[in-house]
Amino acid sequence: MDARPANLRTKLEIYRADSGDAGLANCPIRDVIQTISGRWSSLLMMALAEKPYRFGELRRLVPDISQRMLTQTLHDLQRDGYVNREVFPTKPPGVEYSLTDLGRSMFEPLHMLLQWAEMNHRAVREARSAFDADGN
Repeated sequence: MDARPANLRTKLEIYRADSGDAGLANCPIRDVIQTISGRWSSLLMMALAEKPYRFGELRRLVPDISQRMLTQTLHDLQRDGYVNREVFPTKPPGVEYSLTDLGRSMFEPLHMLLQWAEMNHRAVREARSAFDADGN
């Protein structure tokens, strides 16, 4: 028998026991992955892994993101410690975003997942089409 389900079961039981009435609300995997898996987070992390960017540069780089969503996503990434926000005393104030050490360490495995997604995108789309054609 595969050990992974039992391992997952054991981990989930530990998370439940540690959380009391909160159930799996304190699951560390869910807690950490929630922000990283956001619609725009991986793109912004990818950009910031290249170099620091100002807000306007990020907005132009990802033109289909709204200003509100860009602000919220950057705020969430900053809150989790992945992104640093630096304000420059200019008029108007300039703001630059960059990855923190934690953000760079998280980006390494995220980058592997992004590469996998690029390499397997066609296969995933074909699987979806086949599934949908079967009437599922």
